[in-house]
Formats: sequence, C-alpha cells, structure tokens
Amino acid sequence: MTARSSGTGLDAEDLDVEEALALVNDRAHTGGDQSGDRSGDRSGDGFDGGFDGGLGDRSGDDSGGRFGGRPGGRSGSPQGDRSGGPAGDHRGGDRAESRRASRPDAPRPDTSRPDAPRPDGSGPDGSRHRAAHRATSWPAARRVAERAGRAGARADGRQPVSVRLDAALGLPLAAPLGALTDLPPFDTSAMDGWAVAGPGPWTVREEGVLAGHAAPPLLADGEAVRIATGARVPADSTAVLRSEHGRTDTQHRLHATRAVTQGQDIRPRGQECGRGDQLLPAGALVTPAVLGLAAAAGYDTLTVLPRPRAELLVLGDELLTEGLPHDGLIRDALGPMLPSWLRALGAEVTAVRRLGDDADALYRAVTGSDADLIVTTGGTAAGPVDHVHPTLERVGAELLVDGVQVRPGHPMLLARTGAAQHLVGLPGNPLAAVSGLLTLVEPLLRTLAARPSPEPYALPLRGEVHGHPHDTRLVPVVLRGDGAVPLHYNGPAMLRGIAAADALAVVPPGGARPGQEAEVLDLPWATGGIGVCFT
Repeated sequence: MTARSSGTGLDAEDLDVEEALALVNDRAHTGGDQSGDRSGDRSGDGFDGGFDGGLGDRSGDDSGGRFGGRPGGRSGSPQGDRSGGPAGDHRGGDRAESRRASRPDAPRPDTSRPDAPRPDGSGPDGSRHRAAHRATSWPAARRVAERAGRAGARADGRQPVSVRLDAALGLPLAAPLGALTDLPPFDTSAMDGWAVAGPGPWTVREEGVLAGHAAPPLLADGEAVRIATGARVPADSTAVLRSEHGRTDTQHRLHATRAVTQGQDIRPRGQECGRGDQLLPAGALVTPAVLGLAAAAGYDTLTVLPRPRAELLVLGDELLTEGLPHDGLIRDALGPMLPSWLRALGAEVTAVRRLGDDADALYRAVTGSDADLIVTTGGTAAGPVDHVHPTLERVGAELLVDGVQVRPGHPMLLARTGAAQHLVGLPGNPLAAVSGLLTLVEPLLRTLAARPSPEPYALPLRGEVHGHPHDTRLVPVVLRGDGAVPLHYNGPAMLRGIAAADALAVVPPGGARPGQEAEVLDLPWATGGIGVCFT
C-alpha cells in the first residue's frame, strides 16, 4: 500500500501502515533489547503526526514542542528522543503513584560542583535524563486533576466576595440564595382586563389601575376597574376578567362572556416563594436567569466565590505575534486562543507572558507567580530547549501527571508547584493543547472554582473513527440530531476541525465503528453561548 497525504487526515488504507508502525515501535519498547534508554515518551516516532494529520505531517503531537515543530526539537535519533517521556511502557495503564520531582523542603542541588546539573536541568555535558515512568490513562488523569483542584481550593482558602449583580455572572454562589421578600410581594394581575368584585354584571369605575402605582381603593360588590398586567389587585377583588372575555353594554356595564371563578388570573402574594425561602443552594452557578431571580428577590449584590486566577506562559523562540510566517518563524496560535478558553472554563486570566526558550525566564515566571494555575505551552518533552521538566525539578514541584495516554496531547503534564498552586504543561501543537485543556485544565478549574460537574453523555458516531492501538483519541465532531459527525483536519497541529466543532468525541483505543456510541465533551461555547462563556 502506498502511503499518501490528502491534507484531510488519514486514508483508510494508510491506517494499516501506521498501526503496523505503532505496533512495531511498541514491541521495541516492551519486547526486544531493553538495555538502552527506554524511558522516553514516543515523541519522535512520528505516529501521531501521520496518523492524525496525514502522512505528510510528521511534526507529531507528542514532541512536546511548539506548533509546527523545530529542527533539533527531538533527539538526533531517527526514532526521536526517548530519554524521559511518559510512555516507556506505552500500554502502562494508570500510574501507581504520583512522582515527586523534588520536595519543597529538600536541599537544593549544589550547582557549584563541576558535575552538578545546570539551571536548565541538563547535565554538565548538556544532556538530559529523566526517570522512566508510565503515562497516566485518560480517565485517571482527569480524576487526578479533579482531586488537585479540590486540594487547591482547600489550601487556598479563597474568601467569598460581595459583587454587584452585573459582576456575578458565571461565578458560584458562596452562600445559599434566600428570598428577601415574598414573590410576588403582593397580589398582582396576571392579565390585562378588569378586576371585578362579586357576581356580574359590574359597574366599571372610570379610573384604571396600572403597574407601579400605590394600592388602589377597595372594590365593592358589583364594581370593576380596568387593570394592567402586573398591577396591584384591589383588596376584596374576586378575580381578574381578561379583556377578551368581557364586553360592555351601552350603560357601560361589564358582562363576562365566560364563567368567572374565585382568584382567576390573580397571582397571590408569595405564590413563588415566601420571605426566607431558600431559592438556590451555595455553589449554584450564577446564570442570567439567576441574576433575574436575585434581582426579583431583592438583591443588589451577591456573595460569590472569585474566579481562580490563571497565568499563561507562552514558550518558543519561533513564534510570531503578527504578520505571515517567514524564515522558519510561525504564528503563535495558542497565545490568542488560550486566554479566552481559560475564561470560558471559569478562570480569571491575570497575565499572558511570552518567554521564548529561556530557562531562567521560565524559572522566574513560575517562582514569581501568585496565580492559582500556571499554564505553559510547549516544552514538555526532553529536547534541548524543552525547559518545563527541568524548571519543575528546580522549583521542587510534585509531578502528579507526567504524560497521558491520549492522542493528540500525549506529553501534557500536571504538577503541584505550591500548597495552593498548580501548573499544567500543554503540548505546543494547537489541537494537542486543546486536548490538554479538556483533559487536565477543565477538571482542575471546575473543582477549584466549585463549579458543578457536567453530566456525561454519549452519542452514536456517524462515521468510522480510526483509533490509536493503546491510547484514547479526542476527535472534533459536530452534533447533528442524535449523532456526532467526526470532522477532518483533526491532526495535532491543526485547528480547522476544532474551529468548526461543537464537541470532542472520546474514542477508545482501537477506534470506533459507525453507529458506536462515544462519550461527548461539549465545547463551552457550543452550549453556553459566546457571551456567557467568555464574560
């Protein structure tokens, strides 16, 4: 079979080639000569670059490097760097325990010795070595991120704040919402028409009753008065007769064209709630409807939990912030995309910093940050300018997740950098970074922000989705009726598919056939709307 790249993803016959390559590489990891350094991730095997993006795209999602790759970003070996990535045993299941890079109270390395590690984590000869470990399964990685968020929330002790209603949208209530008044606060008319007392016909008073006016005079039996929707009903009224259900004769007497019952079209005081009733529990997310309810119940301000603070560190010397790519430089796609996405996930983005490939700048940014969550882009593998792991070791971070069995996005990581601070390292390829957002950032921010967990659901796939032999795949889909349609352009370096998507389908190892149900992860704006998500 001839491998070919169509630009739209992998052709059906190409799958066998890629699967065979993956299986051969896997056997090389688990079967043959084990004397070499097998501790690296599968960053350089080319599998995902060809599998997800067409065989012409060999940049891969698992290099941990930035969008578009970089000469030298992998080892000089034709099969890529295997010196410390997360998939020494690619089929390794859940990690048995978290790996601590170094304890916060551990003594710092003596960098004055000739053989001491350099500040960027490399040895005296410039080489790097990372201990062998197993990647975490995708479901387990999400659970670890949730636990990290809960632990961060306990340690952080963020105090509730009182904000005006227009500033509360998207925040969780810090206390139950209790009614400050009866709703409605008095008997009101549910319709335009007449308030009537006693049996008809009724003599109609000349003056009418409008909403927002003081209490009208009492009605005597046999009297009626014009009334507007929402107006206060006169005391001793029998009912409200709708405009379309009444007529007046030449003597200006009102007659009902339908039977009138006691209390008809009158909203009694306290019908919705009484003063002191709990309307919503603590933790409820403030939606536009909650804002309306709070205002109706008498609130000018709400007590809410503030958003978790997030800081974005964009790494890579090859990234441009404007203009067209040139001379080996490419446009930064993650800097414009991630801040809004982080806000959609409930964070307050306090800073976006572009650091290039500078190990000391990364160290200063991490140690100087007071954010609840630090997010980095790229640099999560073990290449010569991949500084995330060495920096985490240098600051004494605890690695909770170091590689995830998911494609794209395999070399993502999660670390605890302080009692109430975490760092998520995203791969540099755009769709791989999105995978990291939904795998690690979303559950961490959700629990940190005390947001409710979405109800999981599955839909049948309207098309075959090729799978990785051992890893979960996240594939952009559009939702049509009761099914999910997989999209092309789903390679790790591509954004064309996700830009048109409503959700990501969670495809199990081995792939999914047409009609097979797959879990669906909604994109935040697909269900909440742009304005709600990014406020």
